[in-house]
Amino acid sequence: MAPSSKVRAMAEPKKETMCLDLPTPFGELGCGISDSELRETAYEIFVAACRPSGGKPLTYVPQSERFADKPEKNSLSSSPSLSSSPSLQRSITSSAASKMKKALGLKSTKKHSPLKDSSPSKARKPATVGELMRVQMDVSEQTDGLVRRALLRIASTNLGKRIESMVLPLELLQQFKSSDFSDPKEYEAWQRRNLKLLEAGLVLHPFLPLEDTNLASQRLRQIIQSAYQRPIETGKNSESMQALRSAVMTLACRSFDGFPSESCHWADGPPLNLWLYQTLLEACFDINEETAVIEEVDEIIELIKKTWIIIGMNQMLHNLCFSWVLFHRFVVTGQVEIDLLSAAETQLGEVAKDAKSTKDALYCKVLNSTLSSILGWAEKRLLAYHDTFEAKNRDSMESIVSLGVSAAKILVEDISHEYRRKRKDEVDVARNRIDTYIRSSLRTVFAQRMEQVDSRKRSLKNQPNPPPVLSILAKDIGDLARTEKEVFSPILKRWHPFAAGVAVATLHSCYGRELKQFMLGISEMTPDALQVLQSADKLEKELVQIAVEDSVDSEDGGKAIIREMPPYEAETAMADLTKIWIKTRVDRLKEWTDRNLQQEVWNPRANLERYAPSVVEVLRMMDETLDAFFQLPISMHQDLLPDLLTGLDRSLQHYIFKAKSGCGTRNSYMPTLPPLTRCKTGSKFFKKKEKSPISLMKKSQVGTMNGDGSFGLPQLCVRMNTLHQIRTELEVLEKSITTRLRNSPSSLSSTSNGETPKFELSAASCQDGIQYLCETTAYKVIFHDLGRVYWDSLYVGDPNSFRIEPFLRELEPSLEVISGTVHNRVRNRVITALMKASFDGFLLVLLAGGPGRAFTRHDSQIIEDDFRALKDLYVADGDGLPLELVEKAATPVTNVLTLFRADTETLIERFRRVSMDSFGSSAKSKLPLPPTSGNWNPNEPNTILRVLCYRNDEAASKFLKKTFSLPKKL
Repeated sequence: MAPSSKVRAMAEPKKETMCLDLPTPFGELGCGISDSELRETAYEIFVAACRPSGGKPLTYVPQSERFADKPEKNSLSSSPSLSSSPSLQRSITSSAASKMKKALGLKSTKKHSPLKDSSPSKARKPATVGELMRVQMDVSEQTDGLVRRALLRIASTNLGKRIESMVLPLELLQQFKSSDFSDPKEYEAWQRRNLKLLEAGLVLHPFLPLEDTNLASQRLRQIIQSAYQRPIETGKNSESMQALRSAVMTLACRSFDGFPSESCHWADGPPLNLWLYQTLLEACFDINEETAVIEEVDEIIELIKKTWIIIGMNQMLHNLCFSWVLFHRFVVTGQVEIDLLSAAETQLGEVAKDAKSTKDALYCKVLNSTLSSILGWAEKRLLAYHDTFEAKNRDSMESIVSLGVSAAKILVEDISHEYRRKRKDEVDVARNRIDTYIRSSLRTVFAQRMEQVDSRKRSLKNQPNPPPVLSILAKDIGDLARTEKEVFSPILKRWHPFAAGVAVATLHSCYGRELKQFMLGISEMTPDALQVLQSADKLEKELVQIAVEDSVDSEDGGKAIIREMPPYEAETAMADLTKIWIKTRVDRLKEWTDRNLQQEVWNPRANLERYAPSVVEVLRMMDETLDAFFQLPISMHQDLLPDLLTGLDRSLQHYIFKAKSGCGTRNSYMPTLPPLTRCKTGSKFFKKKEKSPISLMKKSQVGTMNGDGSFGLPQLCVRMNTLHQIRTELEVLEKSITTRLRNSPSSLSSTSNGETPKFELSAASCQDGIQYLCETTAYKVIFHDLGRVYWDSLYVGDPNSFRIEPFLRELEPSLEVISGTVHNRVRNRVITALMKASFDGFLLVLLAGGPGRAFTRHDSQIIEDDFRALKDLYVADGDGLPLELVEKAATPVTNVLTLFRADTETLIERFRRVSMDSFGSSAKSKLPLPPTSGNWNPNEPNTILRVLCYRNDEAASKFLKKTFSLPKKL
């Protein structure tokens, strides 16, 4: 049953040698069917489809009887035939030229291709179309005889039954036994092939999708697997054959509506039907001249179309498959017959018409896959066409471009939904593709030229003063641009009117990147740099000239292309070098700043101005950098000054950040608020003299910092002075820059916008930094340095015994340090922050002082007197802060003190009222425990509650116990 060894040697390698970059668009069958098995099955379908479908019985006429009166033909073949198959038995008339070949632009062959047997003397022409098809499909006469004999038997038992209502492999299995074959292994192979086809067509690739739970498919798989191990008994009454027939027919007769179909579906599921049809169409190529289409292609195609009813094809799928077959043959035969490529493109014209007129999902899927495979193959060559096309094959370039563009246009214009949503005049598919090919190929060849130049440089390294790489490369790119203009651009101009312009713009961009990298690698102008700039300038003028000439007829006069070619100006290169210089100086300044900051101790006695010595050096280096910048021999100081100022600004901002970092924050010094309790009324706090009142606080809750001396009060004052000094010196620097800029040569050629140079980031950072340090210093002094006499002692135990005087005495030295150290422009800001921190601390003592503190209504006068003394400290008889400022800052405390004067019942009633206002109806049944907001005021529930918690009387204690179950101690 296997084809002849000679024909196999001629035909099989065609598929095996198919280019790896040309994948099949139809998908893999995945059932182990070989090319020869697929070909035999396709031939069986072909012969079966071409038999008459009427009710007249068929007769079998051996070849010997058919040619009894023609001994010269009898000696050439013994093939039987279906005597009632006039289409297959039609005589071949080679005199008539193929209309199809003419339409596809294929040349006619001089003579009909004979079947070449092992001996040249036995060669003969096929006498009929059917016999020609057998020869073209590489089917042996023995196999042909078996097929025809089987079909006669099938026809005799199924008189009047159409071929599409039968499952051909199933019927063929029942026609022969092992004895009908000369070799049992041939029978087994023949049976396995038909079983594979049943599995492929009914289970793996069915016409209708199968559910995994389909019992018929499971049963068919089991039968086929068993038959692979042991040949199935194919007798009519065989139980295994009946089981096979039952499973096969159940699957083959399925339909969309659920009712049994009159037609059997066993070979019309994709991709099986597409593989079968491709196999049939490949018979159109001469078996002895693989690049030639036979003259009888019209008749062959006419007969092949009779298989459509079996394998589910139509004219649209035929057009698509035939396009693929023509293209595929061009590729696998060495890409030598350009006519095949042109024919494929012509056939794609029919495909384009079909694509516009259908929305069939299956067709669109096959169309997309097929065109993608064609386009992928073409683009792999066109994206690097300088490597693909040489003098000997340059003629094929236009055909490949044309085919690729045709495929792309169908994919985009007829399949892409995105394209349909846009106006067609917005998308030029052909031009876009050619644009991509030009840019990609030239980038590739440019990279190759770069490698060649590097090799050439190594060979010249021993010569004195060898030319720089980019100078050599500039000359090579100029030669490449001229070649592109003369050779490739005329071909590509058919689809892209400005092909040469796009090419030189691409080369310009590629060289520009290398030039930029070269300039980034040097820190000063050198002879090599000058030579490179001159070569680049010469190359640029040549490229621009080509672009202008190519686009002279364009609507915009070539402006679009020129916009893609930013100039290689020496001034631009100098600007880049200057930017490198700026970056180097700025980086050096930052490194120096870090190194000096690590050594800075913030000593207030380091100088009379009491600011850090490091800032003097930082500002000096900034001034020297600016001076050096304006001495650079460039003409774009005005343009590059913003870059320098930005770098210096960021470096100085870095210094400012370091100067204020690590000092803690306001919150880091704030004490942790203890849980709320109620006072234990009527008891003496201190019954034993040995117990210090401080012990009632147990452990201080004040935030702490480490003992680093660089964060003491004098050091913090120096830091604030330093930031103030920076802000002052920035104003001097900005005026100096304005003067230098006015006197620089660039002021004559550059256009100034009249704005004064500013160090905006640093100036803002100084302001923020000073405020940050003021607050941090204030809270550190109040809650850390003086926490022992303030938070830990004030009003602990007996309010009358531990009042505010000790705190005021210890606060005065801190005020003196600040007054004697901090610059007078900053001093009031620090003292104001200190005042606000002490007021915050006073409220915390009263409202969150812990179980060691308790107040009666009569203690309110003591508290008010103490707070008045605290305010007077900051007013200092008019020498301190303004009275209005102090009173404004004291307002929150003054408001809260009104609660301490109120009686307990009034406080409880007020608490109920504001709770109702805050929490609404939910507070009627049960008062909720208000959260701590920290925004103390007499109308805030949590503030009133805290006054009650520290109220030393029975009524407050009972209310807190009954309402919130607050304990008397922690």
